[in-house]
Amino acid sequence: MEPTDFQKRILVAVTGLSPQIVTETLYALAVRRTPAFVPTEVVLLTTAEGAERARLSLLSDEPGWFARLIRDYGLPPIAFAREQICVLRDPAGEPLADIRRPGDNELAANLITEKVRELTADPDSALHVSIAGGRKTMGYYLGYALSLFGRPQDRLSHVLVSEPFESSWEFFYPTPYSRVIATRDDKLVDTAAAEVTLAEIPFVSLRQGLPERLLDGQSSFGETVAAAQRALQPPELVIDLVARRIRAAGEWIDLSPAPLAFYALLARRAQSGHPSVRWSDPDIAEAFLAEYRAVVGDHAGELERAEDALGQGMTDSDFDYRKSRTNKALKRALGEQLATPYLIQTQGRRPETRSGLGLEPDAIRFETLEGVDDPH
Repeated sequence: MEPTDFQKRILVAVTGLSPQIVTETLYALAVRRTPAFVPTEVVLLTTAEGAERARLSLLSDEPGWFARLIRDYGLPPIAFAREQICVLRDPAGEPLADIRRPGDNELAANLITEKVRELTADPDSALHVSIAGGRKTMGYYLGYALSLFGRPQDRLSHVLVSEPFESSWEFFYPTPYSRVIATRDDKLVDTAAAEVTLAEIPFVSLRQGLPERLLDGQSSFGETVAAAQRALQPPELVIDLVARRIRAAGEWIDLSPAPLAFYALLARRAQSGHPSVRWSDPDIAEAFLAEYRAVVGDHAGELERAEDALGQGMTDSDFDYRKSRTNKALKRALGEQLATPYLIQTQGRRPETRSGLGLEPDAIRFETLEGVDDPH
């Protein structure tokens, strides 16, 4: 689907002291572009001063440049009110007047990241993100956030305004009629003669390489970037039987005893250079129980139930169930793409299929990581 085909079409922009970015970008998208991308909503990320300027210049009754643009070009209603203006705030909840200190930049990065994550979580939406306004760091964070969470239907751009209009506070968009304004050097120009163009910026989407927890819940800018960087590293698997968890793609994943024991069994085989097994291998049930004992420790009841269940060996259905359950847990924690190197793979055709891990032996470690907390 093209961005114009989506039910929700959201223009996202950062602004500082120049709220004109909103109307200039909207003009370029909805009036000049073919086919037109007419947003159903505008979301603005800005400082306290930027929010006040946007309110007075764009949303007021007079001059009310946002509503005037819609009237001038006969555009359909577009949701844009105070509720769509997201003001950056400090840890105490007070609006930030500007972004100057390192702490301010971190707050801005986190708010922008979370807003983009939230907006891209809706599969029925298409985002058009403008990085033309605000401080350079704000534009950078917004563009980077789209790279982290953006989908095929999302777009990134920068709006360009011809001279001398870009230097005039009175210019908000090219009007379909003559309107004379003064530039900063006191020259008179007609806004009908202005040219506004949109420079679309390609971006690399890293969304498929992010763990599901970062797509589904709040996360800081730094944490999300770190997770994306880890996803680009060679696969590394750490198994901690005592804590009942594994670390894959840098993410800690808690597993219940049975899937963890089954996964540990296959990991040890992969370490030894013999990665694949069959459900009918004579030692498979005992190998599973050995791992299960290491996991449950002194919990005799759990162990006895497992021993009773495998008293006659492991069946084909037992094997497939444990494999499916383990792979499902990995995909749920990491997402399809990030989980792929760590999944239990099947080779061959029934009834001779074999299963195992495709990881290199030196990519697998068994460790008891006492005192190491889950980073999330």
